Amino acid sequence: MAQLDPQQHARQLAELGVSEDLFTLALGMAVEDVRGCTDFDAPAARGFIFWSRVNRYLAEILVPDSWGRTSRDSILRVIHPERTHAITAISAEGGVANLKKPVRSKNPKGPAMARMVEKNVQLSFVSRDELLYGVELDQIPTWCLLYKRAEGEILAELSLPVKMKGKYVDEWLTRIPISLPPLDDPGFDISLDDPGDDEGPEVVVEFLGEN
Repeated sequence: MAQLDPQQHARQLAELGVSEDLFTLALGMAVEDVRGCTDFDAPAARGFIFWSRVNRYLAEILVPDSWGRTSRDSILRVIHPERTHAITAISAEGGVANLKKPVRSKNPKGPAMARMVEKNVQLSFVSRDELLYGVELDQIPTWCLLYKRAEGEILAELSLPVKMKGKYVDEWLTRIPISLPPLDDPGFDISLDDPGDDEGPEVVVEFLGEN
């Protein structure tokens, strides 16, 4: 997979209605929240809080701009106003932000994520008009904001998953590296594992500003 230049990456993100500044802000605020954790928190608290807050801040920023949000099946997603795609943030391992290296979800995922990925394969060939009218949530392609902490810095990319190996998402139709400024302190030890099981109760999709 070829490594495109930063301007091409910015154009790809703009076509999806997002930007590097958006992801820098959401990831940066989540890092600050995790700094408040101590050894008296649960061992997995830092990872869970980081995963939850990144998705929360994406929603808080985008929902006022008519994006929707849902936590159905415990997959936290923001949904583009035209229903063309959704975005969820998950932890990853491997070559995050480096298109010359493979990348996969860090933690195992359940049947809900598997169904979502399978739908992405089918929907990557559907016309834009077909996505705009009368679609169900499961029919909206979902991109993943992949993040990873390595050597005191946060790495990230926005990628469209199309295949899982076992319980790990490991094949992507498109990967867009995100250039982030320093967000982390090399001396601050945090683990960014997100929850591994994505099964949960169904939650109504919310859109603001609609009649």
